[in-house]
Amino acid sequence: MSLERTLHHFPLDPASRQVRLVLGEKRLPFTDVVVRYWEGPRDFTALNPSGLTPVLVETQGGRSLTICENRAILEHLEEQVPEPSLLGREPEERAEARRLLEWFDRKFNFEVNGLLLHEKMERRVLGLGAPDLGALRRGREALRAHLVYIEGLLEARDWLAGRRLSLADFAAAAHLSVIDYFGDVPWRDFPSAKTWYMKLKSRPCFRPILADRWPGLAPAAFYDDLDF
Repeated sequence: MSLERTLHHFPLDPASRQVRLVLGEKRLPFTDVVVRYWEGPRDFTALNPSGLTPVLVETQGGRSLTICENRAILEHLEEQVPEPSLLGREPEERAEARRLLEWFDRKFNFEVNGLLLHEKMERRVLGLGAPDLGALRRGREALRAHLVYIEGLLEARDWLAGRRLSLADFAAAAHLSVIDYFGDVPWRDFPSAKTWYMKLKSRPCFRPILADRWPGLAPAAFYDDLDF
């Protein structure tokens, strides 16, 4: 009996994008349900009381399993579908991939997304008025600092966590892709990061991400350009 997967997500949510990328990389079909999480829909909060996306529901033989939020979903997918492995095969790479997952989901999300995405996206969908220019400036400064860090990693490694593509790369790409949607990533100043992102952007799992659009929030002209 086949396993059916339904992903409840918001297209411009970096956490949701991580899961979508991994599902695509592992070639796992799923049905997607777009959630306007800021409205607190009851059917969604019944699945995840925190009200946060993403939520993956797996159904098979009349039984269902609900996995809430990206880290739990990523670990679950890695356990249930171990090939291709996206945590690394050596203990050192696995530890580094997990460290970088935390880096992007906590530090990057707080220092960059908490300013840039809040001002450019959340204020728009919540109807909170024009963005704060000072917050945008601080967010862009923080973004540059993180890109310097990414450049340093890539000078010594093929991928962020080591020799192989891992969840760390998908986490970083998911966060940066939403910033890139709004045209705020200074790729020209960070050539190693740009080359790394181009490799990820060209993978089949990235195609649905590049097709994302949200009413009233148009992407930058080069957002879906593979040769940017």
